[in-house]
Amino acid sequence: MSVCNKVLSVILIFVILHGIPSDGQKKKETLLSEKVGQMMDWANKRAVIRMNGDKFRRFVKAPPRNYSVVVMFTALQPQRQCAVCKQADEEYQILANSWRYSNAFTNRVFFATVDFDEGSDVFHMMNMNSAPTFMIFPSKGKPKKADTYELQVRGFAAEQIARWIADRTDVNIRVIRPPNYAGPLMLGFLLTVIGGLVYLRRNNLEFLYNTNVWAFAGLCFVLIMTSGQMWNHIRGPPYAHKNPNTGQVSYIHGSSQAQFVAETHIVLLFNSAVTLGMVLLHEAATSDMDIGKRKIMCVGGIALVVLFFSWLLSIFRAKYHGYPYSFLMS
Repeated sequence: MSVCNKVLSVILIFVILHGIPSDGQKKKETLLSEKVGQMMDWANKRAVIRMNGDKFRRFVKAPPRNYSVVVMFTALQPQRQCAVCKQADEEYQILANSWRYSNAFTNRVFFATVDFDEGSDVFHMMNMNSAPTFMIFPSKGKPKKADTYELQVRGFAAEQIARWIADRTDVNIRVIRPPNYAGPLMLGFLLTVIGGLVYLRRNNLEFLYNTNVWAFAGLCFVLIMTSGQMWNHIRGPPYAHKNPNTGQVSYIHGSSQAQFVAETHIVLLFNSAVTLGMVLLHEAATSDMDIGKRKIMCVGGIALVVLFFSWLLSIFRAKYHGYPYSFLMS
């Protein structure tokens, strides 16, 4: 009898401490189980779940939710002409598939996408005016400022997005890319061409001691590096940015902390033009040509330096707001 009393006492204490689940709690648990099951079913069919307004509100915004959702807001339809969206989507698909087919895959994180033409109401609800945009909707609470990915600063490479997800959710994703043989093939082709040329000229290798050739190669390398190509290689920024609402394309990033690939090409062109102008001025001052040609070279060199250096300063002013100096152009 005493044993029964002890058992009843333990049960009573458990009920008092934890309470009997109410109908509301049971409905909440049932709804959560249904949502997780549905999300897992979609994820098993496709690593990136496509959502419209109704799916977004039910499975991402509305509670209950014990999973995080990474959402890419994009505009992939051809009429939007968003080249950056296509490039970012390719990286996003690689990241989502790396997570979906890894041994660590669970229902802690799901990947989804909302296209502007399929969920314009979501864009209005979230006050989105540009694409692509990445956001994490955490399992608890509302998204914070850090839950919006800094695309212009960090680029859209899958590895960069994976680091951001790890910081926000503690879910580490090892990015696995499909094999790409284009780089090794191009390198092999280049080495073959160079080796062939050296073999054909094996009896006359004086060109290897040509200082002008090495100077030109060194100058090209310096111009490429100073234009920001290494930053592009590390960060993987978009080529340019197109506003899906206005259609306006930006080739120069408005922040000093980031840049576009197109911006690198523009700066490379301007630096090359200034360098060419300096070379022309040097030749005009030191060459033995007649005075008429030297005057033409001098005028051309001054024009190149003045014009393209002015454009460089205008780009600098656009990125470093408040920079007080300009030359010819504001």
